[in-house]
This record gives sequence, C-alpha cells and structure tokens, in this order.
Amino acid sequence: MSNDKGKVTDKAGEIARNIWLAGVGAYGRAVEDAEKMLEKAMEPPKLFRDLVKAGAALEEEARGALQGSASARHSVEERINRVRENFHMQRPARYEDIAALQKQVDRLSRKVAALSRALEGGDRSTRASSKSAPKSRKPAPRKQPATRKPARPARTTTRKRPPAAKRQS
Repeated sequence: MSNDKGKVTDKAGEIARNIWLAGVGAYGRAVEDAEKMLEKAMEPPKLFRDLVKAGAALEEEARGALQGSASARHSVEERINRVRENFHMQRPARYEDIAALQKQVDRLSRKVAALSRALEGGDRSTRASSKSAPKSRKPAPRKQPATRKPARPARTTTRKRPPAAKRQS
C-alpha cells in the first residue's frame, strides 16, 4: 500500500509540476507577444512610409483618370464647336438680335394686314367692273346648336299592394 501511495504522490507531483510549467510557459508567451507589439508600436516611421507609398500610388491613378476625363471633355467641346460652325451658331442669340427680328416681324405683319385690307376693298370695286374676278365668299353664319328640352324626370311608381285577404276566424 505504501507503494501505491508513492505512485499516487509521484503522479500528483508530476501533474502539479506540469501545471506550473504550463503557467510559466503562458507567462513567457505573453511577454514575447507584448514585446512584439511594442516593437510594432515603436515602428511608426516604417508604417507611415508604407502609407505614404500607398497614397502616392492612389494619387497617380486619380491624376491619370482626371487627365483622361479632361481629354474626353475637350473632345466633346471640339465636337460641339464643329456642330455650331456647321450651323453658323458661333454665338448665342443676343437681346439685340431678338429685338431686331421682332421689329421685322411687326413690319411684315403690318404689310400683310394692309395687303389684305386692299384686297378686300379691291374686290368690292372690281366686282362691278369685272365679271371674271372671283367672288369673295363670306363665311356662312354659324348655326346655333339645337337646344334640347330638358329630359323629364323618371316617373316613380309605387306599387299598390292588393288588399290583404280578410282573415276569417
């Protein structure tokens, strides 16, 4: 029995020692991890340099894209200018141009009105002297729309019920 007690004690001592060593190993690993993190934290210049390099690369890409869009915009503007040249639209209409066109339209409207009055007056005088002149036709008077009589309201009839048969009791 003492032999069994010795085996159990040796086994318990071995387990306790392994637990102790595992704790010391965990502490050592935590210290190593902390040292690595501290080293990384102490390397901000390297991290900063890496970020600067990445930023420079992105800036170059953005400038290239902007230059491409600027050249595309320039190409579109050239096309628009060519179309304007083809249609003689070098400049947008100004107020003076519009006012001059309005005056010209007014003058032409007055001339047309005078000519139409002259034609109407000339037709009357030429009818008596010339039979070959076409007769001016006055438009026929408009007919008034036929007035309708208002519809009669629908008759409502109430059904009279036949008198109820007298009950004989």
